[in-house]
Amino acid sequence: MTLFQGPELSRRAFARLAGTGIIGSWFLPAARAFERSALAAPALSTARNVIFITMTGAPSHVDTFDLKEGSWTPSDFAPSTFAGDVRWPAGLMPKTAEHLDRIAIVRSCLAWAAVHDIAELWAQIARNPTSALGAVAPHLGSVVALELDARRDPARDILPSFLSFNTTSATVLRGKGYYSSRYAPFSVPPPKPEGVPVFTHPGGEERFARRWEVLQRLDGAARREAAYGKDVADFDALYAQARAIIQSPEVSQVLHFTPDEVARYAAADDYYVAYGTTFLLAYKTLASRRGTRFIHISGLQWDHHSDIYSKESGAESIYKQAGRFDRAFASLLTDLRATPGEGAGKTLLDETLVIAGGEFGRTVGPLNATRGRDHHLRHSILFAGGGVGGGRALGRTDASGVELLEPGWKAARDVRAEDVAATIYSALGIDYTTTRHDDPLGRGFEYVPGARAGQYQPIDELFG
Repeated sequence: MTLFQGPELSRRAFARLAGTGIIGSWFLPAARAFERSALAAPALSTARNVIFITMTGAPSHVDTFDLKEGSWTPSDFAPSTFAGDVRWPAGLMPKTAEHLDRIAIVRSCLAWAAVHDIAELWAQIARNPTSALGAVAPHLGSVVALELDARRDPARDILPSFLSFNTTSATVLRGKGYYSSRYAPFSVPPPKPEGVPVFTHPGGEERFARRWEVLQRLDGAARREAAYGKDVADFDALYAQARAIIQSPEVSQVLHFTPDEVARYAAADDYYVAYGTTFLLAYKTLASRRGTRFIHISGLQWDHHSDIYSKESGAESIYKQAGRFDRAFASLLTDLRATPGEGAGKTLLDETLVIAGGEFGRTVGPLNATRGRDHHLRHSILFAGGGVGGGRALGRTDASGVELLEPGWKAARDVRAEDVAATIYSALGIDYTTTRHDDPLGRGFEYVPGARAGQYQPIDELFG
């Protein structure tokens, strides 16, 4: 196994590119006027929202979503069977097991790189992050925010289109790329048990209004003057969005938690309550219907190179992380299922595509010398809601979880990050074959590289 199997990538190239300063081109005006082209590929249009959950550090697929049993499997995993022959670690994730009728597992996923940062970014931008365009490419959520911007209702949609939770590190979260700050992720740090601090001015509404008036007199006109360029216009958009959030009393209600709500999403004796409350915040944000359409959740640490099955006090083993994920993820699905959607007879889950998976998988079979599992390209991803047909798995691997025996979809090959991106775009009604001609390098920015040529495509078999 090599650390990378995709085009034009090596660790040396990655380091060399990182030092070129190409990030500076994010802030340059576009090289030419905006144009776009697409093949008008038919879109699924089954979802209104997306919750994109990255299980940072890469969980062991053969202990979770593509369970393979052997002498190493702890007895308290208590595997159960669903969808005919799909095994699930019911003892490890019992609450999620209650929702398997709404979950589809794609077991034919293969990462391009077994290096955390590279693989994580690849999943977020659907391309090689060390390529020239990879360095300026926006997050999938930023593409969604731009594409759906015309659907925003100024009177209702106060919250940003793209929110990110627990993704404060630059190595974990890709931002707007070369796009305007209007489409950047609004990053929310891990919330406290009572919720996110209220966005109010310490001096009160009257003082805030006076300061806003002074700001407009000083440079309001300049910020809206096109001649000053993209950066100045971006500041104006951010100011306006911040003002709308501060002045809305409903935002405070959305961001506030009750003790009972928190208890459902996170165990009371778990110091990592912040992880569970990000899922709660995701639910409350979408249920408020205040403009958010794409939410990226990160957190936990599944990098179990050693003591993966440890039950010692304080051990960050698969038991600890799976328990946290199981409680939060299952509660999220429960609440989404119980909340009416905007469409007739639809629930909020019916209208929200939920995706959960790591950047790659883990080595298979018996454990390594330190009782853990190392990096492996093969992995699995969970899909639910947004039109996904649950209670099934696409793709089948061999008894060890290494070789792909049946791809389980029309492309008859491994599922790559680019295919997942195409699936997200298509589910939201976005043409995944779109190419924008406003990138600073003048090369043409494809939403999914190679999609126009048929190299990548949505996993249509998930839906219906």
